[in-house]
Formats: sequence, C-alpha cells, structure tokens
Amino acid sequence: MIHKYFLNGYYIVIDTNSGAVHIVDELAYRILDFFTEKLTGECPDEVIVTLENEGFDRQDIIDTYAELKALCDDDSLFSEDTYRPFADMLTEAPIKSMCLNIAHDCNLRCEYCFAAQGDFGHGRKLMPFEVGKAAIDFLIKHSANRHNLELDFFGGEPLMNFDVVKQVVEYARSVEKEHNKNFRFTITTNGVLLDDDSIDFINREMSNVVLSLDGRKEVNDRLRPTVNKKGSYDIIVPKYQKLVEARGDKEYYVRGTFTKYNLDFADDVMHLNELGFDQISVCPEVQFCAQQTFFSIADREIGIGDQAQIRNLLRLAEILDILHTCLMTPFFSFQMMPLRLKRFGFLRHRSNSSLSIASQRR
Repeated sequence: MIHKYFLNGYYIVIDTNSGAVHIVDELAYRILDFFTEKLTGECPDEVIVTLENEGFDRQDIIDTYAELKALCDDDSLFSEDTYRPFADMLTEAPIKSMCLNIAHDCNLRCEYCFAAQGDFGHGRKLMPFEVGKAAIDFLIKHSANRHNLELDFFGGEPLMNFDVVKQVVEYARSVEKEHNKNFRFTITTNGVLLDDDSIDFINREMSNVVLSLDGRKEVNDRLRPTVNKKGSYDIIVPKYQKLVEARGDKEYYVRGTFTKYNLDFADDVMHLNELGFDQISVCPEVQFCAQQTFFSIADREIGIGDQAQIRNLLRLAEILDILHTCLMTPFFSFQMMPLRLKRFGFLRHRSNSSLSIASQRR
C-alpha cells in the first residue's frame, strides 16, 4: 500500500509498510496512478500511450517506470505487510519501558525548548520519591514475563532532582531480583550540574546517557543560555569530556538541535567529534503545522529542491562515512544509499539508521 499526495510543490509518496518516503517528480507520481501493487516487468503499453498523450516523453516514461520498479524490488515501494499474518494473534502487549519526567524545572532557558523551558507550562516542580517508587511498582506489575525493563529519567533537567533519581534507582535495584527483572536506566542531561558524584553514578548505573550540546560555541550559546542569559558551552563541555572519558565502552551520545541559524550543521557535527565525542546525533527544529517557532526550519530555508542544502547534507554523509570507516565507531547513523535513481530524490528512514538520502540528479 502507498499513500501519495502533493504538498508545497512536492510530489510525495509514502510506502506505508516500510515507512519509506519518496520525493518524486510529476511523471513518477503520475505513473503510480495506474498501479495498486508492485511493478513488474516492463511498462505496460497502455500506460505509455496514455502518458504520451498527456505530453510526457516515451523514453522518460520507460526509464522512470524502471526506476520505480527498482524501488519495488528494494521493498521500499508497495512493500509487503509482514504483520498481516499475525494480526489475529496479537494481544495486549505488556509494558517494557517508561519515561519518568523526574523534574519539571530546568537551569537553562533554551529558546526552542518544547517543554516551555522546563516546566511544560504548568509551573516548576520536582517529582517526589513516592511517585518514582510507584512508577517502578507499576512497571514491574504490568510487564508480565518481560525480564529487561527500561526507564528513562527526563525533564526539564533530571539532575535538578538528582537525590530522587538515586533513590528510584536504589529502590529498583532492591526489588528487581525478587521479580526476575533487570532494569536498564538512561538519563538525558544538559550537563550544567554534572560533578564527580553524578558522573560516577551515571557511568555506573545508566546504560545510556544523552548529553545535550548543539555544536560550536557560538551556535550552542545562541539558543542554549543559562538562567542569567550566559552561554552554557564553557560550563558543560569539560564535564561531558570527563564523563565520556571515564565511561569506557558504555553507550552515550551527544545530541544537538540545528535550526535556521546553523544550516551548515555538518560543521557542528565535525566540531563535536573534534571535542572527542564519537557517538553523535543531530536533529532539526522544524515547522510542525501551526507549531512553528522563530527558530524552525521551514521549507523556504531547506527543501529537497534546494541544491545548496543538498550539498550540505551530502557533505555530511561523506564526512561521516569516512569517519566511520577510519574510526570504526558508531559515530552517527547518517549514510548514503547506492541508488540508481536519476529523476527524483529519495529519503528513507530505516530501523538501523537515522537518515538516508540520495541526491537529486538530472
């Protein structure tokens, strides 16, 4: 099954089963009007004749059909619904993970913050231990026979309620064996309150830790100031470096947000690596319906048809591919896809990668 629509000048095709998103040209979009299942063989004569009568070139029709068929062969167009055979077998799934908003408060005032700069619009408050304990009990009770359970400490800034974080972890550890459970904890922090005690605790108890940093000093400090409007870069970078150096082989990643002010975010990724971080993720602050902020990246700032931004994305992909090969680290899941497509761009999300992109070529 596919879903196709035209929006903001783009012909968009979504393969609902694989999750692939294709940005195509008008001809490819029109060809798909004739099909409800995978393309096979050569383009049918009746399709060619109909489209020729609409003004399309015969060879372009044949070539574009072949490119669409290649996507079908790659299971990214009209892909099979692999869940259908099991639909009648599905039952209510047990809970296996939980995000605990341990703090509705923050010591930064990030301009693009989705949580209203920490309090989610409902006043600054910290979770008491009793609520955290009840959350652990709830997770255990409703996890059925699952052995591995995951709990993420989130905020706001979790380290503003660090004593309760430690108490919740201690309580979970005290009851997990009794219930045949194994808790995996993660935490997301802006780094301001990191010290030797919290670094030791995080590296001992947290299976993963997310460290927020947007890249170069001027980029980070522009939109991630402290409460007194000072930059946070110089405060947090040395602490992150200390935590990562002591963390050994345990997972972590530095997470950045890029906005309309740093569309050259490839340079920010490189800067983060130069600081010694080899597990990095960057995500855009984008326009979402009416939720656009002053910092959102709208289609006028970066679009599939914007060649300058495509070059920036391709440069990032090439750099990261080189770094991944040379450093043999997870680094950043941004990869090029070896496609033969010539007439339209291709954007796809896979379960083992954050973003795959192939350029538009004419």
